[in-house]
Amino acid sequence: MPLTVRGLERLAPGQCVVVANHASYLDGLVFTAALPARFAFVIKREMSAVPLAGLFLRRIGSEFVERFDRNRGAADARRVLRNAENGHSLVFFPEGTFTRTPGLLKFHTGAFVTAARAGCPLIPAVVRGTRAALPPSGALPRPGRIEIDILPPIHAGAQAGEAPVAELRDRARQAILLALGEPDLTCSGGSAPPPHTGHARSVRANRS
Repeated sequence: MPLTVRGLERLAPGQCVVVANHASYLDGLVFTAALPARFAFVIKREMSAVPLAGLFLRRIGSEFVERFDRNRGAADARRVLRNAENGHSLVFFPEGTFTRTPGLLKFHTGAFVTAARAGCPLIPAVVRGTRAALPPSGALPRPGRIEIDILPPIHAGAQAGEAPVAELRDRARQAILLALGEPDLTCSGGSAPPPHTGHARSVRANRS
């Protein structure tokens, strides 16, 4: 699976938070290969119980976050925030899950609260090819090209309130949606056409 990574120079030399679309169980592995070793991944806790995947995620230092138990989820969120405030760089997949259908789901706010409270750059990123390489129903990966684009950073202010966090989320999601060129699955029950498809394709063609 040849991996092409564009825009690594956009990563802040110090602490930052990367947010990316989520398309496959391969995404964490691909970003581990693409990013410097200082990055840790924030992953839904149920993945820790998945054979092999859970072992791999623990080995790369993932931060597991509970989604269904509110008390445990709050404790996990506080731990992640402490790590961010202590200078750790983190990777989030803010959709929290993925589907067989290409497109972008709604974003949860945890990544954006973390970036705002830590006062560090928020860096959107796009991964392509992993859904085809290992779809949700697949057992074994298929050969295929995988691409990652690191997009321009969005700077978050420290101690941001609810409105700035929502703005960070919306700006990052729009940047990812535009570069990804897949449907917005929050619109029309997932049947919306890709946003600015022609523009997105021309951008990818110019980069390749």
